[in-house]
Amino acid sequence: MVSNRPRNIAFLSTYPPRECGLATFTQDLVRELDNVGVLNKPKVIAVSNDNYSYSDRVIMELKQHERESYIETANTINSSDIELLVIEHEYGIFGGDSGEYILDLVENLQIPFIVTLHTVLPSPLEKQKEILEVLGQKSAKVVTMAKNTKPILEKVYNIDPSKIEVIHHGVPYRILESREKLKEKHGLSGKSVVSTFGLLSPGKGLEYGIEAIAMVAKKHKDIVYLILGQTHPCVKKESGEVYREKLMALVNDLGISEHVRFVDKYLTKDEIIHYLQLSDIYMTPYLGKDQAVSGTLAYAVGYGRVIVSTPYSYAKEMLAEGRGLLAEFNDARSLAEQIEYVLENPDAKEEMERKTLSVGRTMMWGNVANHYTKLFIDTLEEQKLAGSQVV
Repeated sequence: MVSNRPRNIAFLSTYPPRECGLATFTQDLVRELDNVGVLNKPKVIAVSNDNYSYSDRVIMELKQHERESYIETANTINSSDIELLVIEHEYGIFGGDSGEYILDLVENLQIPFIVTLHTVLPSPLEKQKEILEVLGQKSAKVVTMAKNTKPILEKVYNIDPSKIEVIHHGVPYRILESREKLKEKHGLSGKSVVSTFGLLSPGKGLEYGIEAIAMVAKKHKDIVYLILGQTHPCVKKESGEVYREKLMALVNDLGISEHVRFVDKYLTKDEIIHYLQLSDIYMTPYLGKDQAVSGTLAYAVGYGRVIVSTPYSYAKEMLAEGRGLLAEFNDARSLAEQIEYVLENPDAKEEMERKTLSVGRTMMWGNVANHYTKLFIDTLEEQKLAGSQVV
């Protein structure tokens, strides 16, 4: 018989005020799980690399770079009332070589855990492969956000296909004013707006996006490209604002400063959604072909924008069936051609927006949280059943 008592779930992840895509993702998910109401208010074990002032949602901290903290955290979880741990996994948020300290935690954990993968590499380093293999083997379930990663998880990481669950990256739901009204508020009336948002780092390929805008601007004088977001904290620590300054110098050299605007700040979710809503095209000129998931692209799909992207694996999946346009990697001309096609074919643009929005609606956090809730309850019931069977 399925138990209907509320269950105690905890997430191991970075968490606001730490500025990180994973932190925002976890915050959005736990808040939406509160609204579903089937679980007790989910708790968070925050992965910390600094002194942060957390909300009361955070019940303990894991010190990212202190190996003993991983064993101590496992022991604390074991002696608590937490029944299921959800590990939000990204190699860079755990300590040791490729984040290997996380294995110390799972080796000592006595409750079931689910791992949600934010990066799935088709050609991992030996250490990266080993970490994901162990997590896949020891976890009760493995959540991935894109169908394209399932064969990789099975073939490269030897993960049992029956453990793999595909759940979309969630998107916050907001009721918004029309595109034209929002453009007016931002002084963009009559402009064709292209945007890119997210933490700036060299892998984003924004130099190709800027060069593409320079090409398009020769014919379409009304084009404006918004580059939204601050420099990634890790990049800033290592090399300051070198990348942003390089991009700004490129804009000046190309003579397109009236066509490119930088908004240098960590955007709130509402700001991101507003900028998306006023955009005609969302562009991701990323350089890495293996990116399995992109939260920024997920948001753009959620709000039914026409997307022009390089063909990394998540973009290929999300833009299939006429939901957007793919350009070549490292190729400003190719990006420019796709942007021009959208600007010059309003009917095709409208059709792409309609197709994208129909998928985007299924990605709203309410749907995603229901999917996770079912997974958590089913996993706990399966574990109980397995534990009660006589061997």
